[in-house]
Amino acid sequence: MKPRLGALLAASALAIGSLAIAGPAASAAPGVTATFAKPQDWGSGFEGKFTITNGGPGSVTSWKVEFDLPAGTAMGSYWDALITRTGNHYVATNREYNASIAVGATRTFGFVGTGPGVPANCTVNGASCSGGGGDTTAPNAPANLRVTDTTANSVALAWDAATDNVAVTGYEVHRGGAVAATVTGTTATVSGLDPNTAYQFTVRAKDAAGNTSDPSNQVTGTTKDGPTPINGRGAPYLFLGWGNPPAPQTVMNATGVKWFTMAFVLASGGCNPAWDGNRPLTGGIDANAINQIRAAGGDIVPSFGGWSGNKLGPNCSTPQALAGAYQKVIDAYRLKAIDIDIENTDEFENAAVQDRILEALKIVKQTNPGIQTIVTIPTTRTGPNSWGNRLIERSQALGANIDVYTLMPFDFGSSDIRTDTINATTALKDKLKAVFGWSDAVAFNHSGISGMNGLSDQRETTTTATWTQLRDWSKSNGLGRFSFWAVNRDRGGCDGQVSSNCSGIPQPDWEFTRITAGF
Repeated sequence: MKPRLGALLAASALAIGSLAIAGPAASAAPGVTATFAKPQDWGSGFEGKFTITNGGPGSVTSWKVEFDLPAGTAMGSYWDALITRTGNHYVATNREYNASIAVGATRTFGFVGTGPGVPANCTVNGASCSGGGGDTTAPNAPANLRVTDTTANSVALAWDAATDNVAVTGYEVHRGGAVAATVTGTTATVSGLDPNTAYQFTVRAKDAAGNTSDPSNQVTGTTKDGPTPINGRGAPYLFLGWGNPPAPQTVMNATGVKWFTMAFVLASGGCNPAWDGNRPLTGGIDANAINQIRAAGGDIVPSFGGWSGNKLGPNCSTPQALAGAYQKVIDAYRLKAIDIDIENTDEFENAAVQDRILEALKIVKQTNPGIQTIVTIPTTRTGPNSWGNRLIERSQALGANIDVYTLMPFDFGSSDIRTDTINATTALKDKLKAVFGWSDAVAFNHSGISGMNGLSDQRETTTTATWTQLRDWSKSNGLGRFSFWAVNRDRGGCDGQVSSNCSGIPQPDWEFTRITAGF
């Protein structure tokens, strides 16, 4: 909760102070400025507020404020911005509802701080927060915008670089009258589109001072028919390092399943991928299992991360290094899809690592045309929590182009798995609609379920009948993925127990896998 003036005044008499990082109003100094103030200061902490003002000459369609906080001062909760932190350096970017600033208009965001300090080294859209007398010349418009590829749900674009008197820092891809993507290079893929539909695009260049060019030539991209099939749509988890793993071909022959999600790729000695952090990518039991699955006409999606273990996300220091680790696994198995299982405080509840993963996946998509990326995250009974919503929002802001957002609807205090799973997944769909502007059908196609068969760790119960109902609901709504944890547990014989070898409920062996194969 963010303290507001009324509540804090009721608690104590407050010292009201402010610091003008950006001096006079933008009307006196053309360009974009950002001014910091402390509407409230209660000694041990304060409410901080940035006001961003557009002094012209053109409108602003997005903003980013960067600043440092001194030792002894830190940020807590914040609002009306997406904020990431690296050490004492903070980066605040607009939310989807407050990105544009007309000439003469303002936007604000705020936060609760601890300690006595104030922001320093402030920049807005790459230029000094004080503005005034800087570059006010817009870049030239990008040229030769063209469509390079289309799928049922995306259009890929490329254009020639724009020129500027200082430097072009990025490009905005506009679909109709709205910004659909923001990139630093001269290519972009706009996803989340409806099949067999024509879309119009233009591109504008931006420089460090926040100046925006005129639009490029307009092009039309028409998506292909039908949704692009998701590789590994019905792919239950198989973990060869846990729970008496079965032979994959035995399960395939008994159930008809073709795809498995193989867990887990972790870090070995830094930013190096290995199964469970200790088994090699080639020549070991995992590679042998993959060969068996493919020989039987199936394939696999490797899962990176999980709840525990030494993960690549925190160990790889940059998005480029993390993308390189993913690439080693992609190259080892000629993969069509990868799953990033983002959990726990080291990845899911860590803003810097979330962003690193999303930026790495963006690189993976650019390096491997056609590969599909899946992120799997925890959920509440009413949908993604604040960290899940942040991940979705940041994936859009960063242009990560994720194919499927999969929820794990278990260990979330449920007494009715069917109802709570449907409610959570519907809320995920609604969040994707709000962030990406998708239709219900497209948002559901980008949604997935990854349940837990039988008894969960919290002893929530998913029966085979419930799993069948959820499969049928998922099929009827066009979900992109349907999976469960785990094939290792897809056996009877341990009623009432939470076990790695069996489900804890009466069931025929491999029944959850057989149901999933029908997705």
